[in-house]
Amino acid sequence: MTQPSVCVLIPTLRNSKQLEVVLKALNDQDWEGDLAIACVGPTRDPGQQVAEENGARWIDDEGSRNRADACNVGIKKLQCEILLFTDDDVIPPKDWAGKLIRWFEREEVAGVGGPNFAPDEDPFSARAADVAFCARWVTAGTRYGKVPAGELVEIDHNPGCNSAYRKAVLDEVAGFEAGCIGAEDVVMDRKILDAGYRLWFDPTAIMPHRRRMLISPYMKQLRNYGYVRTLANSRWPALKRWSHNAIGFFPLLSIIGIATFVWGLSQGGIDWSAPFTSPEMGLPRIAAHSTATLAILYLLICWFGAASGASPHRNIATISIAPLTIFLAHWAYGSGVVRGWRQIRFGGGAAAGLGIQIDDKERD
Repeated sequence: MTQPSVCVLIPTLRNSKQLEVVLKALNDQDWEGDLAIACVGPTRDPGQQVAEENGARWIDDEGSRNRADACNVGIKKLQCEILLFTDDDVIPPKDWAGKLIRWFEREEVAGVGGPNFAPDEDPFSARAADVAFCARWVTAGTRYGKVPAGELVEIDHNPGCNSAYRKAVLDEVAGFEAGCIGAEDVVMDRKILDAGYRLWFDPTAIMPHRRRMLISPYMKQLRNYGYVRTLANSRWPALKRWSHNAIGFFPLLSIIGIATFVWGLSQGGIDWSAPFTSPEMGLPRIAAHSTATLAILYLLICWFGAASGASPHRNIATISIAPLTIFLAHWAYGSGVVRGWRQIRFGGGAAAGLGIQIDDKERD
């Protein structure tokens, strides 16, 4: 059987050291067919020399100001049957490309992707972040680290760092939404589904993807996620999930809860000599005990969610601090949602989710 023509497209920006790791891994894939590699980024970017030294084609991004527009430049320039997407901060396993490409023998497969987890060599804080990303019940419906049961599962979205599509389908839907500053992979998958095609997920096609370090880079990334997803939901109502809005109230509810607990304590709401048996209920006691109970419940949900999550980095240490890492994620993502609400209501910032890419990555 003739192998399909396949290319991997990597959008990159001032991240040449990690890009070199990606390219060397892609050049060592065990797929039997030819695998072309293309990087898209600004001319004279440090990654250009790295790409050319590793046999990859460099495509000038033509002044693109966001990932969506840069990828669209690459899509238009490339001629192939199957186009794989990944990022410049991953470590592709030897069988990554082959695991995705094999499914295109099925006519119903317009696109396919897989899960992504932090690499084993990532530092502890990044692995702890991975456990938070992949915890059950507390991730607001995101696809990070999710591993549904089954060999090939139909889904509505694949992560941009680990996905493959029929090039003809990408051309038909005009690729990514032009100017989209974030959630561009979610939006494009929605366009593909709306065009009548089907998307799939292979739980075995794992891509190690570096996580942001705790605390500031991690929170900045989550804050941006909440912001751009809120803007995307506003433009494409079909993307909305109740959890995306609910988490926007998390920062305010947290402040109210802490203030209520402190007030209850200051008013003698807890009798420290008999904290659980004091007969006097009263408003201060209700305030102190109810907020403490909710906090304990939150801790338990975070611990059990992390312990039963999908991350391969679950251990006593990463699960123990999961309530902290998950709380930081909820606070940051919720703050981003509030920023999106404010922009939608009052204007300012990127107009309706269009504009310059929000960048949360330290670059060389």
